[in-house]
Amino acid sequence: MLFEFRLPDIGEGIAEGEVVRWLVKEGDAVQEDQPIVEIMTDKATVEIPSPRTGKVAKRMFSEGQICPVGKVLIAIEVAEAAAAAAPAAAVTASPAAATEARAPSNNGVSTRDAGVLATPATRKLARDSGIDIREVTGTGPAGRVTSDDVRAHAGSPAPAASTTAAGDGDTRIPFRGVRRKIAERMVQSKHTAAHFTYVEEIDCTDLVALRERANAKLAAQASPNVTKLSFLPFIVKATAAALVKFPQLNATLDDAAGEIIQRGHRHIGLATATDVGLIVPVVRDADRLSIVEIAAEIERLAGLTREGKASREELTGSTFTITSLGALGGLMATPIINHPEIAILGVHKISKRPAVRGDSIVIRDLMNLSISVDHRVVDGYDAARFVAEIKAALEAPASLYPEAA
Repeated sequence: MLFEFRLPDIGEGIAEGEVVRWLVKEGDAVQEDQPIVEIMTDKATVEIPSPRTGKVAKRMFSEGQICPVGKVLIAIEVAEAAAAAAPAAAVTASPAAATEARAPSNNGVSTRDAGVLATPATRKLARDSGIDIREVTGTGPAGRVTSDDVRAHAGSPAPAASTTAAGDGDTRIPFRGVRRKIAERMVQSKHTAAHFTYVEEIDCTDLVALRERANAKLAAQASPNVTKLSFLPFIVKATAAALVKFPQLNATLDDAAGEIIQRGHRHIGLATATDVGLIVPVVRDADRLSIVEIAAEIERLAGLTREGKASREELTGSTFTITSLGALGGLMATPIINHPEIAILGVHKISKRPAVRGDSIVIRDLMNLSISVDHRVVDGYDAARFVAEIKAALEAPASLYPEAA
């Protein structure tokens, strides 16, 4: 007997999900509660378990396609006695939950619009354009409302479509899942925030020396929580302290309410490279933690994120983001703001370079910091003062870690 399993309601305000990866093939035998598919929503990526024991008859959606809640996701051949109505399937966060690209809370789908077939990005475009998506005529498959449909309804021309012909030796990689979610977030940020970038040079000579002393002390301890410090904990601590003095950088803009919201906590997101893309785990209340505590939390979060085991709570809620490539950090970048935040700090490599001190040219350990800021909320002067505060702390690092001074 054929049992049709419909995509369940997997979260408040979720009307659809993208099929990221099938874990079973047609013809495969499946057990009840066996994970069968990974579904990505605007909130997270989750594994959907099989509601019945049987054999996969047909997968109704391909990888990369959008399945609305309530539509048949998969058909399973089951014994007749097992074909009674299935209870609501339990949905568990999978290791792929680390692929969550930090969807803003206002990206959910209202109950009013739940019957409209459209992607989360299209819904967001309609909301930002002041358009009731229910009034838009969909031209996509099965009447799906596309971004072009929304623009046409608003009287704006659709962007010209572009295609690239494949050549010998080319490899086509599906643009879906995490990569597409990151792309949507980046485009949303660039189209929303008025970016400007400010760059400052930091003399890290004293910081390099202090870190060496700190690591020597940690190595001498019997069972330290952290065996070795990188430079990142010092930068996180200095940044969090600066956010206390400059709360306008620790904020978001609520366009709908016409309000700037200054956040009450300093939760620092750390852009982390993984095999599936850029993920942002969060060090919470970083201004209240010591250097060693920050280092331990960074180490813990980085491990979970790269293994794909970070929880939704560990990947959401940042109020300010730091992006760093460590030794590969280059000299300067113009990072894209992590929406809905209003600023992001880029950390670049520390290297020995000539510097003028007094009337002499000396060799110093120098590093550049670049900050991208939303000019709608923060003026250039305030951004410069904020970075100057971080610079002062890093150039006199004893205040950050007096134990190694």
